[in-house]
Amino acid sequence: MKLPMSLAVILLATLSLPAAAARPAPPYSVIIRGGTIYDGSGGAPYIGDVALIGDTIAYVGPRAPGRAPRTVDAAGKAVSPGFINMLSWANEDLIQDGRGMADVMQGVTLEVMGEGDSMGPLNPKMKRLAKKRQGDIKYPIVWTSLGDYLAYLQKKGVSPNIASFVGATTARRFVLGEKDVQPTPAQLAQMRGLVRAAMKEGAMGVGSSLIYAPANYARTPELTALVTEAGKCGGMYISHMRSEGNELLPAVDELIAISRESGAPAEIYHFKQAGESNWDKLDPVIARVEAARAAGQRITADMYTYTAGATGLDAAMPLWVQSGGLEQWIANLKNPAIRAKVIAEMRAEPKGWENLMRLAGDPARVLFLGFKNPKLKPLTGKTLAEVAKMRGTSPEDTAIDLVIEDGSRVGTAYFLMNEDNVKRETALPWMSFGSDEGAPAPEGVFLKSNNHPRAYGNVARLLGHYVRDEKTTTLADAVHRLSQLPATNLELRQRGSLKPGYYGDVVVFDPATIADHSTYDKPHQLATGVSDVFVNGRQVVSGGRHTGARPGRVVRGPGWTGWPGGGACH
Repeated sequence: MKLPMSLAVILLATLSLPAAAARPAPPYSVIIRGGTIYDGSGGAPYIGDVALIGDTIAYVGPRAPGRAPRTVDAAGKAVSPGFINMLSWANEDLIQDGRGMADVMQGVTLEVMGEGDSMGPLNPKMKRLAKKRQGDIKYPIVWTSLGDYLAYLQKKGVSPNIASFVGATTARRFVLGEKDVQPTPAQLAQMRGLVRAAMKEGAMGVGSSLIYAPANYARTPELTALVTEAGKCGGMYISHMRSEGNELLPAVDELIAISRESGAPAEIYHFKQAGESNWDKLDPVIARVEAARAAGQRITADMYTYTAGATGLDAAMPLWVQSGGLEQWIANLKNPAIRAKVIAEMRAEPKGWENLMRLAGDPARVLFLGFKNPKLKPLTGKTLAEVAKMRGTSPEDTAIDLVIEDGSRVGTAYFLMNEDNVKRETALPWMSFGSDEGAPAPEGVFLKSNNHPRAYGNVARLLGHYVRDEKTTTLADAVHRLSQLPATNLELRQRGSLKPGYYGDVVVFDPATIADHSTYDKPHQLATGVSDVFVNGRQVVSGGRHTGARPGRVVRGPGWTGWPGGGACH
């Protein structure tokens, strides 16, 4: 194992001393004293110290044999590895504000992005459209590849570490655009080349988001081909599956088949059963995952700890009308004949697509989170039922009108899941956690729209509400599945555990008080209970306050060519 330079120098100096010479205690930079240590393994906790030297953990045990210029008193608190957000949409938030407040204040030290769409690779047309479609946060697009984007964030300065999958949708857009078309063999080869290049830049694998256009236009063989390239580089497949509702079980079968045929492990994004008629599918889904695992496949999942999902009004309209991209979709909706056909399909049982409005069961269970058009922003926080009543139009007409008027998909929350199922899912041994949200701050431009409360509370709600109050699992197990499990699934080097030689990503929190405060009505509220957070050995939270430090680094997958001896691609 390659040790970080700071620790390697100290060890070399220690080994060079004469055998009889007294060996002074190492000059730690920070000692976290007297906390209850949850090392990430899931094993029994114990009271002890964690000592850091530079960016590295140097000691974990009963009593650090040395001193440090800085000491953190962790008595009565838990000390754990930094938490990993397996589904982060902090892509733009971190450009605006590198502190990553909403997540860092919950102990998140690694943001993993790339749910279907990634910030690269981009061609000139993709850059123009991305710039045109920007919402509240405006920024120049000065990168082209995914690796360039990650390097741009690190240079700009971010508090958490950052990583990303390469989007299957991004590769498709790069080569095919946004229409419902199928690739020629030459085009598929080009898409495979884009994935392989991203893997060599450090991507974690391939991510997909198959309920959306144009992602849904990809058929299973196309996805298998792209994931095969990731598998050749030690990467994995991670997917918002083709269905989380009526066709949930076939969607799970597709993910397992792609994993089996490609040779890459696979993970289900935001594991759920959407719509009351599908709540009884939890046991069959668990059975499918565990059967695949028993057969030797590594199938895992992640989740958010809430009963509402959040996406856009595109998830309430048929996919065919969205072929060609946002601008074409809006143009189609302005055509009276097309509009009438769309409304008819929105009201009927969907065939071949996922209608979250119907799965929610009532327009009162569809909540508006964000608009691009300033004139529509007063509707933020209202339900589709309320806005339809205000306008005197049907829910379907209202949804179509809002997309046209806003020039966007319109940020929307759908109340879809069952609380008893969520409780059970928090205890599954192969379950990690992902917010499926950004990392905003409760200030400035972020206040122009609402977030789903999972942005500010996903981890805190797990550790406070579910672990402490509902006792759905043990604290040691929850910490394991917030840290070591996802780090292992991603094949990260020297991350996810409290071990000497590992990077100094450490969280100190109070299990008795950690809590989420964000609500659907008032989402911009930071969680509490995390007192101290270190990222690469530097303190980004001290005494419950963000220090402003931005030591986050790019965390790369096994295919990265910068590893000593080269990457894992073959």
